[in-house]
Amino acid sequence: MTRSFGQRLHTTIEQRGRLCVGIDPHGFLLDAWDLPRTPAGLREFGLRVVDAASGTIGIVKPQVAFFEVFGSAGFAALEDVLAAARQAGLLVIADAKRGDIGSSVDAYGDAWLTPGSPLEADAVTLAAYAGTGSLGGVFDLALQHGKGAFVLAATSNPESRLVQTALVSADERADLTVAGLVATEIDEWNRQHAIDLDSDGDGSGDDDTPALGSIGVVLGATKNLLDYGVDVNSLADGAPLMPVLAPGFGHQGALFDDIGSIYGPLAAGTIVSTSRSALSAGPSALADTLADQAGQLSGALS
Repeated sequence: MTRSFGQRLHTTIEQRGRLCVGIDPHGFLLDAWDLPRTPAGLREFGLRVVDAASGTIGIVKPQVAFFEVFGSAGFAALEDVLAAARQAGLLVIADAKRGDIGSSVDAYGDAWLTPGSPLEADAVTLAAYAGTGSLGGVFDLALQHGKGAFVLAATSNPESRLVQTALVSADERADLTVAGLVATEIDEWNRQHAIDLDSDGDGSGDDDTPALGSIGVVLGATKNLLDYGVDVNSLADGAPLMPVLAPGFGHQGALFDDIGSIYGPLAAGTIVSTSRSALSAGPSALADTLADQAGQLSGALS
């Protein structure tokens, strides 16, 4: 049986920690790394991040937008970076934030989650503005191939507040915000599609860490999640545990020491994303910086 993304994420967290580094080739970072603002520069940047992450942490998150700027040449560079990351044994989350309906969203799923696709990743970020139900085809594909997805719920940007804290009008969900609705529906999907194996996938049932679902949500670490209508305690009241992708640490101001107070029992399945605070160290110091951040994060959770 193909191991689920939740099972593979559990193993990665147990063996290499929960720190994830973004592959975000901002123009100012390319300049600082003495790389050209070209597809070749993006490719070299990505490969250097993969090399620094390999053996140090377990998860990388390429930001697709920076590559998309250059059209087909940018996507070719991204394909090389994705292939290198998979070859290095890293868990790859494509930060693409795709969302649509019907066959269109299914095509996005095929592009990012089908084994053998040029853009194959282990998980992809999705937007649920058309409703979480519109993403069902992608979720089913993910489950089929042992892949995952993270759906935007409470994002770290300040512009998100008005939309994501709006109250739902449907009677059966009337007490929920938009962010709370997305998180609740993803949590329910995981419970309805729970894999009948322990989190390691070996059937032993001897794991100390809760089994993780394969579809997660994005919850920004810079937010008071209760203000956004997201109750982490109620979302953790069941199995499997819904995974969380957590941006906002480092440059945006969230501290590793706060992971427990922000995510509560969901912290066991939370991926902590770092980007500019690590990448600004430069290519020669990146591996040491990631190792240091991973150590700080481990200490914060111990």
